[in-house]
Amino acid sequence: MADNKDTTINCPACGKPMKKIYMPAQGVNLDVCVDGCGGIYFDNREFSKFDEPSEDISPLNEVLKDKEFIKVDENITRVCPVCGSDMVKNYASSKQEVQVDECYHCGGKFLDYGELDKIRSQYNTEGERSADVMKKLYSDVGVNLIDRQALTGTYRQQQGKSNGLKIGIILALIWLIYKNSIITNAFNGNFNNIEFAVVISVAIAIVLICIGIGSIIGRTSK
Repeated sequence: MADNKDTTINCPACGKPMKKIYMPAQGVNLDVCVDGCGGIYFDNREFSKFDEPSEDISPLNEVLKDKEFIKVDENITRVCPVCGSDMVKNYASSKQEVQVDECYHCGGKFLDYGELDKIRSQYNTEGERSADVMKKLYSDVGVNLIDRQALTGTYRQQQGKSNGLKIGIILALIWLIYKNSIITNAFNGNFNNIEFAVVISVAIAIVLICIGIGSIIGRTSK
């Protein structure tokens, strides 16, 4: 949306009429709440012309100098003074130190008093800003990948244990069937403590060994 230089808009924070301040270095008019809260409204794509310390904003500073501004609630949802859509609060940079109100419909942005100076102090150039965005993105994606790999490894290990348990039970049953005569004698009263204990112990050991092997295979598999 083009600079609405011929339209007077009301401040989305305090409702006062905003004044047009011409910025010759950028060739645009800024809407500034000079008689209210000191907020600034940027039309679509204007904000990027003011967010670096090397960009001249002396006319704006001159207008705001030595003025007292009313306090406003910065947490409420603001309504875009240009298109009437609800504005959304977003961080101005990857540092996540300053939140601005942004209109997704027309692209306008509103900054409360003092926020522009904070944003301009974060980076010296657009290159630094972009590099910080890439660094933050790489960091977040890297952590997510590590977490995902860890989760995948744990899942594979649990699956290995589960498969080992199944195989162990099958082998243990085969062993018990093979030693059926000893078990049958035990139930018929011809009980031999040592033989019966050995058969049961071996069956349990088979299950545990298969679970362990399955866990190792699952943990080391890709």
